[in-house]
Amino acid sequence: MNKSAVTLCPARLEPIFVPRIWGARRLDPLFPEKTSLPESVGEAWLTGHECQFAGGPFASRRLGDAWHAMPAEWTGRRLQRDGPFPLLVKFLFPNDKLSVQVHPNDDYARRHEAAAGGAGKTEMWYAIEARPGAEVMVGLKPEVTPETFRRAITSGTAERCLERVPVATGDAVFVPAGTVHTIGPSMILCEIQEHSDLTYRVYDYNRLTAEGKPRELHIEKAMDVINFGEQSGGKLEPVKLSRGPVEETYFVACRYFAVEKWTFASRIAAGTTGEHFDLFITLEGSGRFEWNGGANDYAPAQTWLIPAALGAYQIAPARRSTFLRAYVPDIANDFVQRLKDQGVAEDAWARLVFP
Repeated sequence: MNKSAVTLCPARLEPIFVPRIWGARRLDPLFPEKTSLPESVGEAWLTGHECQFAGGPFASRRLGDAWHAMPAEWTGRRLQRDGPFPLLVKFLFPNDKLSVQVHPNDDYARRHEAAAGGAGKTEMWYAIEARPGAEVMVGLKPEVTPETFRRAITSGTAERCLERVPVATGDAVFVPAGTVHTIGPSMILCEIQEHSDLTYRVYDYNRLTAEGKPRELHIEKAMDVINFGEQSGGKLEPVKLSRGPVEETYFVACRYFAVEKWTFASRIAAGTTGEHFDLFITLEGSGRFEWNGGANDYAPAQTWLIPAALGAYQIAPARRSTFLRAYVPDIANDFVQRLKDQGVAEDAWARLVFP
């Protein structure tokens, strides 16, 4: 496609709401119109294959279809379009505990889960809202062995083997593939992950579905992929920097995604380099994206795809705004170099970078 013929603009994606047994009947404050729901909704998928573009050159097309048709000016020079869209972003609304579970890595998924897409699942959670007492459980305690964990599953005490992590609003937690975990109630999370829905449950609190049946467990597969011994997941210690009117918080970078938070109350300048697209998830505020040739209004709980070759643009807030920015990094050139350029010491940024 001739670059001069490519329309470039920030493009909003419509969410899809997914029922879950552990979900909530009201989704405020993100979606104040969704209260007294007829069934429990656990997830809002923001970049699922079925999510449709609300405007721009791909308006009304599903992301999963549009991704394969996008030119490099949209996707970036670095990314291949022969696979699925690389990032799955969700809002989670747990009203009850999720199952005690684990996700496989890419190698295991390729060998054993080709029919389900063959991709593993490394993820990060950002706490949009967390009420007193909110917690997650991430990673096994040092003394837990495969034998003791199997016995705990059988006796219904699996969560006693996990490390408890209190969660406050603004916290972020990294969960690499192979890390046993569960999420508790009393919070709203934004989850950024590989584009995979592979989950192996080991314990589900003896819950029954609407049909009166227990949900399927996947204990043998889980035991194949669980990381015993040293754990690498848990709460992150982000780096915060001020860049003019914007406060930037750097959470994590791994081979699958990098995640930052931008907070600002006045106009800021931004830009893309052509290497990769950006995703902006609006957590609060309203305003406009402005670029050479147009403008789009943004509001809370929206997800925007910023084309890789958009170039310079500005964000003009009408109200104080907070975005999560997610992208697929070249870790050395994107995430780390920006922190080095700001004079951040290696011992501060190294704890945020995972191979």
